[in-house]
Amino acid sequence: MLASRLLSILMLLQSRGRTSARALAETLEVSLRTIYRDVDSLSAAGVPIYGGRGRHGGFQLREGWRTQLTGLTAGEARALFMTGLPGPAQALGLGEAAASAHLKLLATLPDDWRGDAERVPARFHLDPVDWFRASPPADHLRLVAEAVWNERRVRMTYESWTAVTERVVEPLGLVLKGSAWYLVARTVRTERRGPQTYRVGAIRAAVLLEERFQRPPRFDLAAFWSESTQRFEEGIYRDAATLRVSPRGWKRLCGFSPIVAAAAERTAGAPQADGRREVTVPIESVDDAAQQMLQLGGEVEVLEPHALRAALHEAGACMARLNAGAAKKAKRNAAGATPRPA
Repeated sequence: MLASRLLSILMLLQSRGRTSARALAETLEVSLRTIYRDVDSLSAAGVPIYGGRGRHGGFQLREGWRTQLTGLTAGEARALFMTGLPGPAQALGLGEAAASAHLKLLATLPDDWRGDAERVPARFHLDPVDWFRASPPADHLRLVAEAVWNERRVRMTYESWTAVTERVVEPLGLVLKGSAWYLVARTVRTERRGPQTYRVGAIRAAVLLEERFQRPPRFDLAAFWSESTQRFEEGIYRDAATLRVSPRGWKRLCGFSPIVAAAAERTAGAPQADGRREVTVPIESVDDAAQQMLQLGGEVEVLEPHALRAALHEAGACMARLNAGAAKKAKRNAAGATPRPA
């Protein structure tokens, strides 16, 4: 543990440059006292680490000094090959580069590790597309990726839920969510300067501009995505419904979304004699909830709101009329009867 942590401190200082003790402690999940003790150990071993105090203080290696202790462990090599599974790299136009990197990494590994690493693609395959679905089109993904990498603006025609608009954006990052790609970007010449999220598949046209932009120095793509998705998931539910569900309906209900599952778990009452229980779950709208509740069939009874209960009753009655008529016609045809004229 100590040797691994000392090597990690060296790698962090070598890749980041000057780094505060607090940042090192947070990254390695240890105390400040442990970091100071480890730095003393490295210094005593002859590693040229210098420390500074004050607002811009921190630890850093002597300029030009680099460690050669960069060899991979067997587990680290397997992890790298896992991240190189085909799919996203191919979509971004990096398939050939990924294959080349794969070969170079294999060449650097010891013989007894090489076979172990080569078994990864034979035993693990990443397929992010759900059953009975196709990958959403993303015709302009490579152009957008180039803009993200080179910090160049893009003029794009974008089709949102409400309108088709043209805008110039500053691409900050790309996110692969499930099987769909999303672009995080700032819109140029608008009052709203904060980053927004766009579906790459909804970009109808895109032109890479010569104009460059300065990336926000403290922008954290992972943190932004986590916060924005949480806000979206919480904000999309504007109402609530009280239900009585069977054990089978409970399982299906919890499969709607993590937020619905958490609410159902939190509000569930004690099971009744027939195993049904009352729960309160968030809903987006009456129409949306009715479509979802129809998937539960006879496994759910809506108690509130009345509008949702009425919507399900109307939908069920309509389905019954349509299917009853079809069943009667099929029965007459099977019996050889001639249908009466209308």
